Amino acid sequence: MNPPTLRFAVVATVVAVTAVPALAATKVCDTRTYGAKADGVTKDTKAIQAAIDDCSKAGGGTVKLTGGTFLSAPIALKSNITLDIAKDAILMGSPDHADYPAKTEFRAEGTQSLVSATNAENITIIGAGTIDGNGETWWAQARATHNAGVVGQVQFRPRLVVFDHCKHILMAGITVQNSPSWQIVPYYTDDMTIRNVRILAPQHSPNTDAIDPFSSSNMVIDHVYADVGDDNIAIKSGIINSPGPDAPSKNITITDCEFMHGHGLSIGSEIAGGAQNIHAERIHFKGTDQGIRIKANRDRGNDVSNISFKDITMEEVKTSILISEYYPKAMPEGDVKAEPVQRLTPFFHNITIENVKSVNSPWAGVIVGLPESPVKDIVLKNVNIQSQKGFQIAYAMVTASNFKVTTTEGQSITVAPNAKLTVK
Repeated sequence: MNPPTLRFAVVATVVAVTAVPALAATKVCDTRTYGAKADGVTKDTKAIQAAIDDCSKAGGGTVKLTGGTFLSAPIALKSNITLDIAKDAILMGSPDHADYPAKTEFRAEGTQSLVSATNAENITIIGAGTIDGNGETWWAQARATHNAGVVGQVQFRPRLVVFDHCKHILMAGITVQNSPSWQIVPYYTDDMTIRNVRILAPQHSPNTDAIDPFSSSNMVIDHVYADVGDDNIAIKSGIINSPGPDAPSKNITITDCEFMHGHGLSIGSEIAGGAQNIHAERIHFKGTDQGIRIKANRDRGNDVSNISFKDITMEEVKTSILISEYYPKAMPEGDVKAEPVQRLTPFFHNITIENVKSVNSPWAGVIVGLPESPVKDIVLKNVNIQSQKGFQIAYAMVTASNFKVTTTEGQSITVAPNAKLTVK
């Protein structure tokens, strides 16, 4: 796979072409002319928001950040706005927690993100600059608080970039890093492209998911480099014990991405609205906790179907493939009894995993469903895993061709009596 720097250079021309429609508005609002200091000390919130508002009143335009560190409390983008962060510019989150007001977000107690848009359309964030959430003090607070990363149980820390009920969104060319929690979150958002973006956070920073599409549709995630402390991507659609209704996440393509530290490419665990038509191709994982991961439990599941992973390479991934309806556990403990099927019962089916090569993996993986809701119609084709521990299948119906697991200890593939593996 090409090194990230080379790959990003190749797609730069694509980004420029894609961004043109959002740049059509002629007004340019340079934040410095509105009083921004960009000295990393003065809070430039009012100046940045004034520039956004002024461009918005003109029907849209480009808000420019150039040459320095723009310290800011939360700002709100509006329709027909392009936020252009130059290579020499950083939009830095204020270190003062009091600058982030509490709010109901995603039907739970939350905190306003540094950058957000609500019920807006035609928004672009471009440039070679950086959005930095300045999250270190938030991470320290989270580490001291039980369940600090569980949506719906405590007031969640600020995300970094949130699009809430928006449409026609582009993020391209920028670096997003160090969010207090989730970094880029499209929530009930339609038609969004994230291309040629780097998303970074320290390896052990809590809940710093790179991209979390939440009940969103028609998304393209392309040429993203993510090195974070939690899921590299986590596709979601409803909180734990959601009363509903919840819309699914659907029609999402993920291509030509590189994932370093993190918890892998995930669907779930909060998936109460379901997920359909998710397709990932040409993904490289190195040093992640998981690679391919679909996860839920009886308190947060729904229909997850028409999913494909193709042309995947992994190096030193702790668990190569993990499909489990027992999250946060991978496998059930003790005797498992069927329970009545409920609205939140997960049902995983019609999943294809093709052309996968994983080396130096401690655990090849697992496919395990619930007794009342087995995983069905799983196809493994040209899957080659070199691992320490083997692959386990339970409460699942799997068809495989050229499926090879080479282990250094124990049985390579274990199929429980309640499962079926058909080899073609």
